[in-house]
Amino acid sequence: MTETRSASTHRHVIRAWLYAVAALMVLTVAVGGATRMTESGLSIVEWKPVTGVMPPLSANAWQGEFGKYQQIPQYRELNRGMSLDQFKTIYWWEWTHRLLARLVGTAFLLPFLFFLWRGWVEPSLRTRLWTLFGAGAFLGAVGWWMVSSGLAGRVSVSQYRLAFHLTLACTIFAAILWTARGLVARPIEMVPRRLSATAAALVGVVLLQIYLGALVAGLHAGLAYNTWPLIDGAFIPSADSLWFNTPAWRNLFENTLTVQFDHRMVGYSLWLVAVLHAADVIVARRGGAILNGALALGCAVTLQAGVGIVTLLHQVPLPLALLHQITAVIVLTIAVIHAERLSPRHNPATVATAPSGSGASIPRTTP
Repeated sequence: MTETRSASTHRHVIRAWLYAVAALMVLTVAVGGATRMTESGLSIVEWKPVTGVMPPLSANAWQGEFGKYQQIPQYRELNRGMSLDQFKTIYWWEWTHRLLARLVGTAFLLPFLFFLWRGWVEPSLRTRLWTLFGAGAFLGAVGWWMVSSGLAGRVSVSQYRLAFHLTLACTIFAAILWTARGLVARPIEMVPRRLSATAAALVGVVLLQIYLGALVAGLHAGLAYNTWPLIDGAFIPSADSLWFNTPAWRNLFENTLTVQFDHRMVGYSLWLVAVLHAADVIVARRGGAILNGALALGCAVTLQAGVGIVTLLHQVPLPLALLHQITAVIVLTIAVIHAERLSPRHNPATVATAPSGSGASIPRTTP
């Protein structure tokens, strides 16, 4: 009994740690969004994972960093004549974003090593946590790969790399949140398979929508076609406008109209599926946390769609653009929590129960 109680305590501590790391990731994504929207991401033209933690501390150091920035196309074509004080503003945005990314890695690794040393991490969890750490390290490398795309021949980063970077970050965040949720004991509720499948699919669609939103941001597509519900004068633009690039697949990533149209259509689809899923939960007579999760997801997707429309109509002002990105993370958070709640459990923290009045028993699951 003492050993079981101790293991439960360890899981709760690890769960709290994972939630803290996830919260840091949300902050990092928010600051990263502000960095992109203020065109600050190319202000630091070198990748120094360790020594780069220190900002310039003298006038000469600041001039040196400014001189490096003046050598790239973004300065020459967009910011020529920028003052040192103006450069400091964009520098601090990028430096803060990189500092938070380092903090996330440190906040993950050091406690993880401590938990390993103390023997608190169960074998089934150990591999998953190492995988999450490896994915986080890869995310840092992808971040520099993204920045490097804007240092020569371009005045901004590649939309391909930007979308990959943001979607990878959100996927890691979702995996951390899912893992943390799985460390607390809860009864197993028997629900129709279609509900759990739809909830899982909604997480995938939310990630797809985040990817498409990053493409829109990377192409500055939100500054064009600022009408709704019509786009380019129609609800569905002409094929000639949507598919003029060759080969055709390039339109999905490089055609401003096609990218924004896809973002809209997937947004409509996400909203419809979320609303129908909530209705399905009601029809299935599921209440409590399951119903609350489905309703919360439907409301969050509706709010996110509304914020997106207002942001588009106002030509993407910074406050609305940041709100749109933050609400996207909120939607993802609710979707992950809801999907995990409906998923089968496969960990020793599971407490099995039968549906009320069924008279059936459900065996405890093990890893």
